[in-house]
Amino acid sequence: MMHRNIGDLLNRRRVVSLPAGASVRDAARQMKAAHVASVVVTASINEQIEGIFTERDLTDRVVADGLDPDQTRLSEVMTPCPITAAHDITVGEALRRMADHGLRHLPVVRDGRVVGVVSMRDFMGEELMLIEHEREMMDSLTEVMM
Repeated sequence: MMHRNIGDLLNRRRVVSLPAGASVRDAARQMKAAHVASVVVTASINEQIEGIFTERDLTDRVVADGLDPDQTRLSEVMTPCPITAAHDITVGEALRRMADHGLRHLPVVRDGRVVGVVSMRDFMGEELMLIEHEREMMDSLTEVMM
């Protein structure tokens, strides 16, 4: 299972994207309509990824800070230059990347364009257990070496 490609998890899901100048309310509406937890923020000219806006950004950077979702632009509250993964890396590599960087959402790219976003919810329990076991082993080795 850990050797299948991350692109296999995408299953023809539509990428929800908006330009950086879109409002947070627009993003929240798009996320609700598509039943997703993130929006890819793209440059309007070439559709290159500029950032990602997630449910966590909505709660932590907008609601908790008392910002107006109608007046706040995605460019103000998105995570700029997000870490991405090529569509042909393995599930294991993608999980490690997410774990190493504390990510819940990982944009998947092909030829410079976003073709999907995977989240931790997309992975099977067995895959997550293997990554957790790997992390525990690394922590144990680190303790022994110190």
